[in-house]
Parts: sequence; structure tokens; C-alpha cells
Amino acid sequence: MLTSVIGYPRIGALRELKFASEKYFKNEIDEKELASVAKSLRSAHLQSQKKAGIDLITSNDFSYYDILLDTAVLCGIVPKRYKELGLSDIDTYFAMARGYQGEKGDVKALAMKKWFNTNYHYIVPELDDDIKISLSGTKIFDEFIEAKNEGVETKPVVVGPYTLLSLCRYTGSKTREDRADEIIEVYSGIIEKLKGSGAKWIQFDEPSLVRDLSTEDKEFFKQLYKSILAVKGNVKILLQTYFGDVRDIYEELTSLEFDGIGLDFVEGKKTLELVEKYGFPGDKLLFAGLVNGKNIWRNNYEKTLSILDGLKKKGINTVLSTSCSLLHVPYTLEGEDKLSEEYKKHFAYAVEKLEELKELALLADTADRNSSEAFKKNEALFAEGRDCADVSVQERLKQIKESDYVRLPVRSEREKIQKTALGLPVFPTTTIGSFPQTKDVKKNRSAFRKGEISEEQYKEFNREKIKAVIEWQESIGLDVLVHGEYERNDMVEYFGESLSGFLFTEKAWVQSYGTRCVKPPVVWGDVSRKKPITVEWSVYSQSLTKLPVKGMLTGPVTILNWSFPREDISTEESMRQIALAIRDEVLDLEANGIKIIQIDEAALREKLPLRRSDWYSEYLDFAIPAFRLVHSGVKAETQIHTHMCYSEFTDIIPAIDDMDADVITFEASRSDLLILDTLKECNFETEVGPGVYDIHSPRIPSVDEIVTALEKMRGKIEDQKLWVNPDCGLKTRGEEETRQSLINLVEAARIIRKEA
Repeated sequence: MLTSVIGYPRIGALRELKFASEKYFKNEIDEKELASVAKSLRSAHLQSQKKAGIDLITSNDFSYYDILLDTAVLCGIVPKRYKELGLSDIDTYFAMARGYQGEKGDVKALAMKKWFNTNYHYIVPELDDDIKISLSGTKIFDEFIEAKNEGVETKPVVVGPYTLLSLCRYTGSKTREDRADEIIEVYSGIIEKLKGSGAKWIQFDEPSLVRDLSTEDKEFFKQLYKSILAVKGNVKILLQTYFGDVRDIYEELTSLEFDGIGLDFVEGKKTLELVEKYGFPGDKLLFAGLVNGKNIWRNNYEKTLSILDGLKKKGINTVLSTSCSLLHVPYTLEGEDKLSEEYKKHFAYAVEKLEELKELALLADTADRNSSEAFKKNEALFAEGRDCADVSVQERLKQIKESDYVRLPVRSEREKIQKTALGLPVFPTTTIGSFPQTKDVKKNRSAFRKGEISEEQYKEFNREKIKAVIEWQESIGLDVLVHGEYERNDMVEYFGESLSGFLFTEKAWVQSYGTRCVKPPVVWGDVSRKKPITVEWSVYSQSLTKLPVKGMLTGPVTILNWSFPREDISTEESMRQIALAIRDEVLDLEANGIKIIQIDEAALREKLPLRRSDWYSEYLDFAIPAFRLVHSGVKAETQIHTHMCYSEFTDIIPAIDDMDADVITFEASRSDLLILDTLKECNFETEVGPGVYDIHSPRIPSVDEIVTALEKMRGKIEDQKLWVNPDCGLKTRGEEETRQSLINLVEAARIIRKEA
């Protein structure tokens, strides 16, 4: 049985791409040095897969920032404002991803959104009527030849035309249908050129096919591919899907002239059912995504082989594949020296998943599996189970009542009480929570972890940083302050370290966007709070000022969604366990005099099912109550905030309002405040702070720019309900740009207050 990998991690096992890119942004290395790092990473990734014996290895899965942005550039989808900067190709690319502010101009970055149901962020291509889609880039061809020169035969991958056009933002009158002829010509050209270079397989990724599809969607898809496939000749085309099943278009897919179709058997609830019901063509290869590309638990060989056996009995020609790109898991367990073998034997990162693919493929062709050491070892692993239960947690869950999900009095009454109690001005200003994590902050944390300084020295440093940032926020006139979160490594890992049931890694880095990498904790067992987590820092911060300082927490939905979750219990049960733990922290903060508590749910939409029919029954019906469970026990005077970012929230606004928070801050700047119309249409009751500037870009917004944004907001949101804030936390930004941006934010709020 052949094996295939949809895509491979690209940041480097030690985040080499991140550090090289950041040096390039600071002009510490040139483009040639950056390209050298990139080439060495591509080579290492190819050789890793070749060494593991993977048969169908992918090229063009590398990216400096984002693969969809790469595809847009390949297709000439570069808005005029970026071209007019007159920058080099690579700097134009980075300007689209990060924005640009310098001697050649001042432009914002393109919008950024979550990639389907993952924590990876993609850059949203922007199509205006002046752009002609045309084959403009060479990256896919260059990297195919590069791999070939290394002795590795690859299947080049590119985001497919249907998904590309479905994810674009259209700023003119032309629709995606109007772009059909142009996109067909581009993708036909890609096939012709790769065919001429000797490619045997080409992979078109079409994850948008796992969403709800209308008749028009299906017709448009068929229109594109009937023309594109007409030029394939002797090159084989793999249509690859992931993150769900293709129930709306399975029959059409299997009738088109694809040589292979990749289906997700992990997240695709109906994938196996579709294959059993409709069969699979004998002249095509089924690329069966059975090794989970999104979680780190070992594959259960017995279950996987049972599915492969069933496919074989039906006479289906099968290639064993990952369920999606391995971009979403860390590189390798080899660097996890602090995790004991008791834990590590249950995990598989990208390198280990390559081994699983090869072992499973060999076992699928083996008559006597029970004599295989690999099979016996895997069988024993799953037979022994894990020590992960906590009876006290399970008993507490049983005691939850319906009334525990309801906060009283109702929000409209609380709003009046809080305005009197807090005494804030109209258009109150605040930040989302974190301040820049500078080198000295990271050095202090690292020294403490290594035992080079005492706990008291570590804390004293943080107290000095907190004192300075509180004084600075007061000096510029912010109304609601934060303590800067200098003690925190990551908004999920930090909380997980004080919760039972979590495991932590050393080098399990995963790309979130661009150069931003995260190290998700692992939910190993039942979860409870071991001790107060933030109370000491919040009480100290509040003692420094008479202005309210927000207590800063991460909510249960985000903690779970940004961790590697358990697979032995339901998502709902895990989420409720975490909710009770964070509820304990909320009540402790309130008891210690903290009047405003922010419970961030940045990832609320992330695990929303991709099909609308499943939204409530499989997610929102327990995710929203889980958030309410966290804060339902506080007094009316205590103001509960939450924050969400970089997802499409417009279609779940009623559910967000149902979270029953008092204030919610959204990311809105990169999407040109499009969410405001939906808030107005839905009669959104919660007070709201749409982000007035983009913190994922190094550019500094002017006062006039922020005033313009606020004036636009006032047309959609009542003055008494509007907050003024950046669109996300500031930990990744530089100190100077942060200071000037916030000074401009406060000044813009003052100007607007005079107009009110």
C-alpha cells in the first residue's frame, strides 16, 4: 500500500524560519540569507519524509508566511496599493501579510482569518475589479525542480481554484463566477508547466468542499474542473479534501476525471458511510486520511486496519494518507526530554506520524499481523489504558444544575448598576490584556525556569514591570488598565500549568500565523484548579491605582480549543471540567476586590462545525453554556468582559450575545469593521469594543485613522455601549510602536467624546 502526506510543518524543528524571518524584518539579515534558511528547511523536510519511506511526498507546502497568500501571489492577486509601494517581490508579499509603514508609503495588511476549524490563520486574498487573475508566480515550479534536484520525486500542491475563489474577499462588482475563465486559464497553465517539468502527480487542495454546498456551488466547482482537467494529459491529478466529509458533492467528485481523491476519515463523520453507500470508482485511487494530522495521540492500528481491510474487500485501490497537513502538529518527540516515556509512548508528532503511516501500510499488506512487533506493541499500548481519572471532578460535574448557567439580574439591569459602580466615561478606553514581551521579560522567565534566580527575584522583576506599565497607562489616560501579563508564557499554557490534568512540552511548537508559534498543552486527564492562578498578580496590580485593573483569564472554550484534546471523552465533558476550574478563579478574583474580569474566548468559533446544521447540536449548545458557567456566580456590580479574534463571527452573533457577558471586544480592524452591520441587524445587547487598529501589523495608526474608525462605529453602535481598544493583545509588538499607538488611541477617544 502506498503512503502520502498532505503537507509538512514548515517553521523548523527549532523554529528556524520564525527567527530568520524576524531578523529579516529588522534588517539584520538580507533576502539571500533568509532564502538560504528556507531552502535548508525544505531540504530537511523532504529528506525526513524520504527517509521514512513515504511514497508520495508533497512540495510547495513550504511558505514564508501563509500558503493561501502564496497561491494568491501565484495567481497575480496582488492589490494595486501593494504594487505601488515599489518594493521587491518578497517585501511586497510581506507587506500584504503584515502591512507596511515607511518611506515608500503606509498600507494596512490584508485581513486575517482562522483556517477552517484550526488555530492556524490565513491571509484573505482581496480581489477588486482591476485585478486580472493570471499565472504570475514561479514558487510551485521552483520548489518542484528544487526537490527533483535533491533526488526526491514530489507531488506539487496548490490550494485549488474553488477554495481560493471561495475564500477571497471581493471589493468590486465582479463575483467569483465572473472570474471562472481567468482561474481556469491559470490552473490549466499550472498543469501544463508542471507536466512539462516531469511531474507525475499534482495535488489540488479543496477543503471548502467539506462545508455546506448549494446547487450553485456544486455547479461552479464542476464548471472549473471540467475545463481544468481537460488539459491534464498523462499527469495525475489528486483532489484533496480535509477537515470534514464531502457529503454534498461525493457523487459529482467521483464522476469527474480525477486520478485520486483524498478524503478525511478522521473528521469526516460521513466519509466511510459515503464510500459504503456509493462505492468508489475502480479507475481512481482513494487517498484515505486515517492518520490524524491535527492531534498528537498515537494511532490505534487495529481500528485503522479494520477500515483499510473494509476498503480492500470492496476492491478500492487505496493510498494511506494523513487526514490533513501535518502543519497542525509539532515536529518530533525527539526533543521532548522532560516528558517521561510513560507519557511519550502515547504521542506521535509529525516525524512519528510518518513512521505510523509506513507501519500501517506494511501491516495492511501483511496476512499475519499478530506476529508483527509493531502491531503487538500498538495493541499493548491501547490495552493498558491511561491513569487519567479524577473521581472528585466527575462528582462535581454531576452536581451542576440548570440554574448554574444563568447569571442574575439580567444584563440590562446589570449595565445600569455597573455604570454607577465603575463611573467610567463614555467611550471608555482599554487594551485587550498583554503588553510587549520584551527580551528582559523573557530572560527573567527563562532564568527562573532554569533555577538561575529565586522565585522572589523572579516576582520582584515582574512587580517592577507591572508598576511601570500601570503608571504609564495612567499617564496617557487609559480608563481601564491591565497589568501586562509579564508572568505569562502563553494565554493557555499559563493557565494549564495551574490546572490538574494537563501536560506540557518543551519543543512542541506549532505555527499559528506567520512567525507566531504556539506550544499547545496536552489535556491528559480530568481537569481541576490546583490553586489560585492570577489572584496574587491582580491584587498587587489593583493596589497600585484607583482606576479599575482587569483580572485577565482565558476561558474554557479557548483553553480546550488551543490544547491537544483528549480523545477518550467528549469535547463537552472536557469543556465543562475546565469551566468549573476557571469559575473558581473568577469567584476568587471577585472576592479579592477585582471589579472587572475579562475571560478571553479568542477561539470560540474555531471548533464550530463547518456545517451549519451541526452548529448547535455538536458545539454551541454546550460551548456557550460552558462560558456562562464560568461567570454566573458573580455579583451584578462585577463587570465581565470577553474577547474574540480573527474568525468570522457574523453568522453566530446571536450565540455570542447569549454568552451573557457585559462587554465583548472583537477583532474588526483587518476586516474593515464589517461585523458592525451584523451587530446592528441582530440588536446586539452586549457592550462592545470592535478593535480600532490591527496589532498584528507593525504600523502605527494615526489619530485621524482611529477617529474615522470610531465615527463609523458610532453609526452602528450606541455611544453608551461603545468601547475603544486595539483588536488583540500586544505581547508580540515592539514597545515604541505600542506606546505611540495607544497614545493615539486615547487622543482619538478624547476627540470623539467632545463630539458626543
